[in-house]
Amino acid sequence: MKEYKKRIADELLKRKLKGKGAVLIQGPKWCGKTTTAEQIASSILYMANPEEKEQNLTLADLNPSLLLKGDVPRLLDEWQMAPKLWDAVRFEIDHRGQEGQFILTGSSVPANMDDISHTGTGRFAWLTMRPMSLYESGESTGTVSLLELFNHTAQLNGVNKLALDDIAYLCCRGGWPRSIFMDKDIALDQAYDYYDAIVNFDISRVDNVSRNPERAKNLMRSYARNIGSQASNETLRNDMINNDVFSLDTDTVYSYLNALKKIFVIEEAPAWNPNLRSKTAIRTSETRYFIDPSIAAASLGMGPNDLINDLNTFGLIFEALCIRDLRVYAESINGSVYHYKDATDLECDAVIHLRNGSYGLIEIKLGGDKLINEGAENLKKVRGKIDVKKMNNPSFLMVLTATGQYAYEREDGIYVVPIGCLKN
Repeated sequence: MKEYKKRIADELLKRKLKGKGAVLIQGPKWCGKTTTAEQIASSILYMANPEEKEQNLTLADLNPSLLLKGDVPRLLDEWQMAPKLWDAVRFEIDHRGQEGQFILTGSSVPANMDDISHTGTGRFAWLTMRPMSLYESGESTGTVSLLELFNHTAQLNGVNKLALDDIAYLCCRGGWPRSIFMDKDIALDQAYDYYDAIVNFDISRVDNVSRNPERAKNLMRSYARNIGSQASNETLRNDMINNDVFSLDTDTVYSYLNALKKIFVIEEAPAWNPNLRSKTAIRTSETRYFIDPSIAAASLGMGPNDLINDLNTFGLIFEALCIRDLRVYAESINGSVYHYKDATDLECDAVIHLRNGSYGLIEIKLGGDKLINEGAENLKKVRGKIDVKKMNNPSFLMVLTATGQYAYEREDGIYVVPIGCLKN
């Protein structure tokens, strides 16, 4: 049996199965959805199995209930190939009256939603899987717990093993589970292979709309250049048009972006909207990110050495790595990751907001005293704008860094934590 590294999603999946009849695991290809589901599934239907694909599709159309028979929890892998399975699962759950019956995995949203008549409310739970965080892949020591920071029980004595060169490599390798076990040069190829699959096949296959691979490349390159920003579709269009031999309208850009969202290649951060002391307007545009930093690096044609020689781009792609990890960690503690920016252009790279109303403010910096101090001062400014009479004080303020030997607390109470120390 192939080696399996434990995922934070393992426990999330078990918990969700206890509360619902089915759990839908969604996320990009290669992130480990099927492998994670296989760990606890008692029977499995592989919809994409070439030997049974046509038979499965026929049954899904004529008598989908036959495909649902098997020991539970039953895994329906790549269920979106046969959207009629959704309502069949819902119907079966209603009649069985038991939790933990099915696990559905999919790397895209169904191309045709016409065959789905029910939302799944009350029957389904959703779980988004992303590529592996540094803690899951074994690169982070996990000596600083995000949950403990929220609970005010953290002891910041963590040691970081990662140097700047290591971070550059990890940004380009990404969190693809198979790459974790490969030699470094081979592991770096995986993100480029993933990128090639997106532009040549997946972006068109997701909804059966033919899209130009070169135009897809131009869009992903532009998106990578605007990572961590609130760049509009028009901005992306103007950036692309210099390299596009055909006329290009905003609707076309939207179509390409929507396709990338459907296959979980891009995942934007929503705007955080706190109560403020002043009447300063909050910008509500979402912030652009790829689901994994390696896609941004591949889109720009950059490797680890290129990032070291271009610290500005490195900083942006490192931010994408941190956002990926924070999303993985936050989801396990019932939290979400947001971005804050107001009309004065004061911003906070990441805000983790929990269901109970607790939140933490995070600035992301490559490292060094100058950048850390800048991040700390910015956090104080954001904190100062929040009306704590109408909402809680932040649970913590943190500068998340690429470098630094240790995690520590500054005299002003702000935490400085290398990403190589962090866990959920």
